[in-house]
Amino acid sequence: EVQLQASGGGLVQAGGSLALSCLASGFTFDDYVIGWFRQAPGKERQGVACISTSEHSAYYFGSAKGRFTISSDNAKNAVFLQMNALKPEDAAVYYCAADRSNCDAQVMNHWGEGTLVTVSS
Repeated sequence: EVQLQASGGGLVQAGGSLALSCLASGFTFDDYVIGWFRQAPGKERQGVACISTSEHSAYYFGSAKGRFTISSDNAKNAVFLQMNALKPEDAAVYYCAADRSNCDAQVMNHWGEGTLVTVSS
């Protein structure tokens, strides 16, 4: 059974940092695309960043570029999202998801439970 467990959310002031973690199990971790996605109240789920666990190549969606860093530790079956310079508009429930090849909120094959990020202004 595929499981993705996100953690690390919390309350942070604007300009602050948070580090999210996603622990994965139930699939061949080093042959997947693992991504972070987020959904704010009343908005569609959107991509934040993805990483290929085989190549360790990363892709960032516009809002994350320059502020967020995605990384993976294949030995721990974990993917991390370091978020710096947080803005109130970054507040959302953050989800990690896995797929063999896609980095797209509409088609990711496996999803974990989200972790809430709140950014105070």
